[in-house]
Amino acid sequence: MNKVFSVFVLLLASFTAFGQSPAATAKVDTAIERIMKESGMVGLGAAIIVDKKLAWSKGYGYADLATKKPFTPTTIMNIGSISKTFTGACMMRAAEDKKLSLDEDINTYLPFKVTNPNFPDAKITLRNLATHTSGIADRDPFYSDSTYHYGGDSPEQLGDFLRNYLVPGGKHYSTSNFLEKKPGSYREYSNIAAGLAGYIVELRTGRKLNDYCRQTIFKPLEMNNSGWFLSEVNLGNHTKLYNKTGDSIRIIPFYSLTTYPDGGVRTSVDELSHFFISLLNNGTYSGTRILKKESVDEMLRFQFTASNKPENVNLDKQNSGIFWSTKLNASRIGHGGSDPGIKTEMLSDLSKEIGVIIFTNTDLKESDLKKFFDIYEVLYKQGQAIKNGY
Repeated sequence: MNKVFSVFVLLLASFTAFGQSPAATAKVDTAIERIMKESGMVGLGAAIIVDKKLAWSKGYGYADLATKKPFTPTTIMNIGSISKTFTGACMMRAAEDKKLSLDEDINTYLPFKVTNPNFPDAKITLRNLATHTSGIADRDPFYSDSTYHYGGDSPEQLGDFLRNYLVPGGKHYSTSNFLEKKPGSYREYSNIAAGLAGYIVELRTGRKLNDYCRQTIFKPLEMNNSGWFLSEVNLGNHTKLYNKTGDSIRIIPFYSLTTYPDGGVRTSVDELSHFFISLLNNGTYSGTRILKKESVDEMLRFQFTASNKPENVNLDKQNSGIFWSTKLNASRIGHGGSDPGIKTEMLSDLSKEIGVIIFTNTDLKESDLKKFFDIYEVLYKQGQAIKNGY
């Protein structure tokens, strides 16, 4: 690895910086390259959005280490749980079309009944699913062991999996699939709840989530190289995924998720910026509207208040939108993703003036995760510099 990084070079795919001097941009490049080398990240792509416009995008390192193929802002990658924001946008679009309500009992929409065995009379709503307050749990190690399918798209149907997991008598059912907390009273992150939300969108729109998303989001936003499944994207432009253990780096095979609404989207930094800008800009990107302003306002609105919050939420440190979350002590909002071989973030300040997207194609252990956010801070400060004209 030392030899590789001794010849590590900046690989640029697209770059704009609102007239910044070469010295200013070189300082950013040097900082990012240094942090990548320290953490062992193989490839990285990033974008900065300033005042709802793409101000800067760049790629560093490699999408394929063996062939030295550069990682660029157009490199495709699975983005992990940032995918939930697409599920949320699809849900809001379906709500606009009166196909569902955020506050209706989900059993109104389902062909099977879902109840928390600890609170059988308490309803679960889409708002609960989207704010991680449903009481549905990702039972470990079952979730990690059973929902990731390596080598291709998952053959198990989403609805079949959910029925088997959530309904008594199902082959995946356990009372441990539910918290001993009443729906709405406790926040615990749940991928399976996100899968259920996406499934309800499918049932109510009559279309698979990937098709509905392509129609309502990808096509209008010119995200022509994005998809939900391996079979929908150009794998020749998909980065390899890497795991770093010590000085050793190995390739992680491509995989998919049975519960794909929680993490299945594959896109690029550049194309994700179209979506991010549309959410920061009241539902509009480059003159094209994907959601009404009121829908975006509700999606991004802090759902928890002093008088209406889960018992374990400290509002000074955490809040939630509709599949849209705060980070960094509630000073940023957006979403991140972590899966084998990837770490991603899509975050904006609360004023929606500066947004940052970062992808890396390398597994990050806890000790290296801080370095990923160090790069975020470099990029956020670059966004401030661009905004202030220096």
